[in-house]
Amino acid sequence: MTQYLDFEKPLAEIEGKAEELRALARANEEMDVAEEATALDAKAASLLEELYKDLTPWRKCQVARHPERPHCKDYIDALFTEYTPLAGDRNFADDHAVMGGLARFNDQPVVVIGHEKGTDTKSRIERNFGMARPEGYRKAIRLMEMAGRFGLPVITLVDTPGAYPGKGAEERGQSEAIARSTEMCLKIGVPLVSVIIGEGGSGGAVAFATANRVAMLEHSVYSVISPEGCASILWKDAEKMREAAEALRLTAQDLHKLGVADRVIVEPKGGAHRDREAAVASVGHMIEAMLGELKDMDGDALVADRRKKFLDMGSKGLAA
Repeated sequence: MTQYLDFEKPLAEIEGKAEELRALARANEEMDVAEEATALDAKAASLLEELYKDLTPWRKCQVARHPERPHCKDYIDALFTEYTPLAGDRNFADDHAVMGGLARFNDQPVVVIGHEKGTDTKSRIERNFGMARPEGYRKAIRLMEMAGRFGLPVITLVDTPGAYPGKGAEERGQSEAIARSTEMCLKIGVPLVSVIIGEGGSGGAVAFATANRVAMLEHSVYSVISPEGCASILWKDAEKMREAAEALRLTAQDLHKLGVADRVIVEPKGGAHRDREAAVASVGHMIEAMLGELKDMDGDALVADRRKKFLDMGSKGLAA
């Protein structure tokens, strides 16, 4: 059953009526509702296009968080073969909010790392809603070190509201682990490409996305803080999240103008959750293209390219 966002309520009514007509027709074979249902389908398609033609930043946040949106595991299952997960940081525990391991992408050996939010209540709790603890970032460091040692490209899939801010995480060195992961991204001499597939929240996302090439799905978001958190700080009112989303310039389109995102991946009409297979395939094509741009660069050139990208960041679009 499709889950509709707040701004999609008119669409839910039309699609619901079309489904009701078809259900009546299935119960009574003498009823002919094809013409009415087709007309409702056309009206729904037109409304869907209108709703998604020019989404506000806050609505993009809602789409980026849609529970039916493809998650890291979906991309790994569809795009990678011979995936062999690695668990644990060899120090404290295995963090299920971060998944990663060795795999093949288009038959090329790679290391893939990503945040996984989970798909139902049980898995979301197990995955801590994609909020990694220090051991998750240390697991990622371990994987990136292995990639550097064996000359394997690294692909990261970012989808997190931010690193977990709990007491235990802070006691185990959350900020240090994020900094070390970011440092490892900067210094490994292999191609590193990243895709923001949903939410890119603060340092928890930067720790995976300090890459040679960063792509964002069309309705994904990437920001230093959530709109609700920003509103609580600036206006002491979390309900001003719409104004905060505008001020943060967190959309893929804004970040592409600023040079934070190198590519914007077009999503299916109505968002990635409406055609998961097409969205996953588009991400796969983009990863292939980004790796292709880096394949002839040696380790020193890759490190220099990555450092220059982040030193130059923000110089584009400042006058906008």
